[in-house]
Amino acid sequence: MVGRGAMSNSIAELKESPFILATGTNTTETHPVIALKVKKAVSNGSKLVVIDPRRIELANFSHRYMQIKIGTDIALYNAMSNVIINEELYDKEYVAERTGGFEELKHFIREYTPQYAEQITGIPSEDIIATAREYAAADSASIIYTVGITEHSCGVHNVQSLTNLALLTGNFGVTGGGVNPLRGQNNVQGAGDAGCLPNNLPGYQRVGDDAARANWEKEWGVTLDPNPGVTKVTAIDDMILGRMRALYIMGENSLASDANAGKTRKALEALEILVVQDIFLTQTAELADVVLPAAGFGEVDGTFANSERRVQRVRKAVNPPGVAKPDWQIISELGERFGYKKKFNHPAEIWDELARNTPILAGISYDRLDFQGIQWPCPTSDHPGTAVLHTDNFESEKGYLMPIPHVGIAEPTDEEYPLILTTGRRRATYHTGTQTGRSAGIELLVPHEWVEINPEDADELKLDDGEVVSVISRRGRVQSPIMITEKSPPGVIFMSFHFPNETPTNVLTTDLHDPITETPEFKACAVKIEKIAQHHKNQSDKNGTQNTNQSLKMAG
Repeated sequence: MVGRGAMSNSIAELKESPFILATGTNTTETHPVIALKVKKAVSNGSKLVVIDPRRIELANFSHRYMQIKIGTDIALYNAMSNVIINEELYDKEYVAERTGGFEELKHFIREYTPQYAEQITGIPSEDIIATAREYAAADSASIIYTVGITEHSCGVHNVQSLTNLALLTGNFGVTGGGVNPLRGQNNVQGAGDAGCLPNNLPGYQRVGDDAARANWEKEWGVTLDPNPGVTKVTAIDDMILGRMRALYIMGENSLASDANAGKTRKALEALEILVVQDIFLTQTAELADVVLPAAGFGEVDGTFANSERRVQRVRKAVNPPGVAKPDWQIISELGERFGYKKKFNHPAEIWDELARNTPILAGISYDRLDFQGIQWPCPTSDHPGTAVLHTDNFESEKGYLMPIPHVGIAEPTDEEYPLILTTGRRRATYHTGTQTGRSAGIELLVPHEWVEINPEDADELKLDDGEVVSVISRRGRVQSPIMITEKSPPGVIFMSFHFPNETPTNVLTTDLHDPITETPEFKACAVKIEKIAQHHKNQSDKNGTQNTNQSLKMAG
């Protein structure tokens, strides 16, 4: 729609933004530093609307909290577009000059009235109308979101429906506005910038772009495949089917972090060789044929790029332990053993290679980064970097308004699995616990996993706070204590995936995924809860039935 997979604006702008729409982001727990900017904005008089299925901490700072039903984001944002268009609150000049598809969208969203959206989302129509009016009326308005928007089977369409709002109101290319995904780990943005995507070369140059590919072929002295690679979801299927026989995993604990983790284990066990490069011996590394010990962030020189596209220096503080080496050095030495003769001696040499072949990074050098971080695009050495994208144009000349239909979650509840499990993170712990799980201090704060459940559901299931239960999906089961809390709405339970040894949450989640990005729907799967005693009784009844049937068969 607008052509950039990054924050359109800068983090510092948030504290000055007159209106912030925070959706699908538990900002205070997952991005606490950015949350400080949001809180500062509120203290300065800015309006904050928080949209989330769970009553997260950030809702306490908002002037309006809208508790949305899981998987109904598109209906909500279509309804807001409906209000903005029907009440002629959109920026007519901006829409005419800088967007395409307005008439198609106007016709499409007629059915998405606030009253219709209320039936789908559970959000009162008056709140939808008020939020649309406030968003459109603000001098600038910022949208911030995280994986609560993208980790759905319609994640791309969720983002597109949000982007429609910014295009309609002229909120691209202005300070304090934009659509801003907050990245989940410190160098997710940098990894994408460097080409760690199956369809891109570095700098988001498409692998099918002959000119871009020719530059890299000249740089590397090789011929590159013009066809995109595969995503992890496809790779998992290929491993199970025997089409992929070897795998190299860097810095990821796939057995704990993948959706439908039982399927991932089956895939990894089917490989002829598995190589894992990591800083600790994770659950995934324990399954590997070869483990390559890597250095941690404080043991290397290099660069990170953060959520706002800012490239920053990382400076080595201590030496790596034992035989551990920086990731770049491990890859470089492997390349030599595979016959690739180009050798690097320092990350600065790698950066230079990246910058001279990547237009958006061309003006960034190690010398400049010694002074301060720089935001791409930065095309020349005298360019200051770009704080706000799309001030003059979009990647495709115009930003296109997209008619996006609402679709439900991929695995809805039913009589057997009446609850929705949604997953996420908690402030004190991080991801799969590879790093924070080794901290005694953090263990005091969060000693184990727990299932957050609404009091109504706990009463119906006759559960006591702290009781250990079985959580069961179509793919697996785990056990965990429960926490009875109003934070979770009725019908929804919440778990993190920080304790994969004790509570491997992702054996429950579904690998049904977005057809465009193939991102699994971590945020919604159908589950049921059983009391531990009930589970044992069910097993006894099952065994008894089996024994009875066997006796009858023998008697027959």
